[in-house]
Parts: sequence; structure tokens; C-alpha cells
Amino acid sequence: MNKRNVNLATTTNITTTYAGEFAGEYIAAALLSASTIDDGGLTVKANIAFKEVIKKLATNALVASASCDFSPTSTITLTERIIQPVELQVNLQLCKYDFVNDWEAQQMGYGLGQTLPPKFSDFMIAHVASEVAQNTEFCIWQGDTAAGTNNSFDGFEKLIAASAAAGDIPAAQQVTAVVGGLLSTNIIDELSKVVDAIPAALYGKEDLFLYIGSKAAKLYVQALGGFGANGLRANGVANMGTQWWNNGSLTVNGVKIFVCPGMSDNKMYAAQRSNLYFGTGLLNSTNEVKVLDMADLDASNNVRMVMRFTSAVQFGIASDLVEYA
Repeated sequence: MNKRNVNLATTTNITTTYAGEFAGEYIAAALLSASTIDDGGLTVKANIAFKEVIKKLATNALVASASCDFSPTSTITLTERIIQPVELQVNLQLCKYDFVNDWEAQQMGYGLGQTLPPKFSDFMIAHVASEVAQNTEFCIWQGDTAAGTNNSFDGFEKLIAASAAAGDIPAAQQVTAVVGGLLSTNIIDELSKVVDAIPAALYGKEDLFLYIGSKAAKLYVQALGGFGANGLRANGVANMGTQWWNNGSLTVNGVKIFVCPGMSDNKMYAAQRSNLYFGTGLLNSTNEVKVLDMADLDASNNVRMVMRFTSAVQFGIASDLVEYA
């Protein structure tokens, strides 16, 4: 047994061929970014040290017939929701020996001066940040702490479903999903059902979006490419067939569509961006990764990558949501 591998480092598997000095760049598979945040789909509440209260104000009829006296009208009801970011971390450990015979060995140095290959270090930092973004995007929508692995915090699907079950969301705003799931032949009808369920007071609001998953978005693009049954003729939008869309914005019946890669395939929600919150501590903490060479600390040949941050989501007024589930 080789004693240098007794440490509990993260398992590193390298399949490569050393062919002299490394002259290229590392290429990773495309990773899901937390696009629901990056593209402005949520209201970000930063610098939450522990938890924050989201106040909700509701009133009934405000306007009454004029009179000489002051006669209070309406009733003001204040309720609240709590957003409490969960503490999360990434701990990754690599052994420098694993790279001695790899492409970048000449950049590592020798003996006690050996370091992690600089190009690889940069790559790993970007990779770790991307992995965190991927997990965050998933948890924003599908997160369920009761489910275990990678479910770092409870997502909107779980939170909204619980609110609907409690009767906080009016029955008229709970749209039942079509039997058999979404298809290109029914997607326009199903999207329209969600729009029809949007309360009149919300329809037309600047920050109102129909939030859908990647599957629904692809089906919608496909449907608009040409289906006679949907009144679009065989050649679809602008007679361009399947070539009509070029990653532009999408709308349905006057409502802007926001595509969320982390959402489940057969879920959809209508909501104002100002009613959906992502909470975290220091806003830039999700972009910081520390790389620690342990040689001067414990005389080992290990390099550690550490990332710590907090995340959570919450919505404000349940009655201003439409759920398709």
C-alpha cells in the first residue's frame, strides 16, 4: 500500500496521456448556472445575518362615500413570512501527487516547493463555483431538505404546494396539470390556463412573469414552429417553421415567460418577481473560493478548496401566486 494515499482526500481519477508541456486549456461540460437569479427572476435579499421577516399587508374596501366626519374604512391586516438562509459549504481536497505525471507536471515545481498546477487551480475554482450554481438553481425550485442529498434548502415547489394545501392560494388560482403531461400539442392550451387564472389586479404588472421549466419552454418553441391545430399554419410564426426562434424573449397572451432550468418538467407558476425572494448572506460570498496549500500547515502534499455561503428562498403574498401542479 502506498502511504501517500492514506489521507482522506477527495477521490481524484485522472485518465490522461502525458505528452510533454501542456499547451491547451481545460474544457468542462456546460453546467447549469443559477439562471433564475442571474437573469433577474427573483428579488435578492442580501446581507441576512440570520433571518429576515417579510411583511405582508392586506386591506379590504378602502373607498367609501364622502361625509363630514372622519370614519375609518377598511381593515389592515399584517402578516409575515420568514426567510432564513441555510449555511452551506464545499470542502474539496486534492493531492498534488496525483498531478506529478500529468500534463502540467513541469509547472508544479519539485520537492517542498511543489504547488498545484496554476491552470488547473484556476479551472477548479471556476468548476466548483459552477457546481454550486447548478445546485442552487435546482434547490430554488425543487429543493426539499427532507429528500436528502443536494437538497440544501426548501424550494418554491415545496413551499408553494404547502401554501396551496393550507388554502392560502385561492382555488381558482390552482391549475390542475393535464393528464399525461405537457406535450407540444397541448402546451399552448396549458400555458393559457395559467394566464387565465392570474388575478385581474396582477395582470399587466411590469414584473409579472410566467415561470416555466426548460421542458415547457422547448415544447412552446416547438409548438410555435408550426401546428395547424393551434392556428399557426404549417409554417408557424412568420412562416419560418422551426427556424423562427433564436433565443429571444417569449410571451404568452401578454405575459412574459421566464425559463427556469431548475424547475420540474410539469410545473408552472405565475408570480411577480417582487413576490419571490432569494436570501443570502454577503452577496459576493457565493463567488469566493479559497485555495489552501497545506504544505506549510501540516507538511502534507494536499491542497484544499473551501467555499462557505448561505441560501434560501421564500415568497411573500400567497394569494398573488398561480400554481400549475
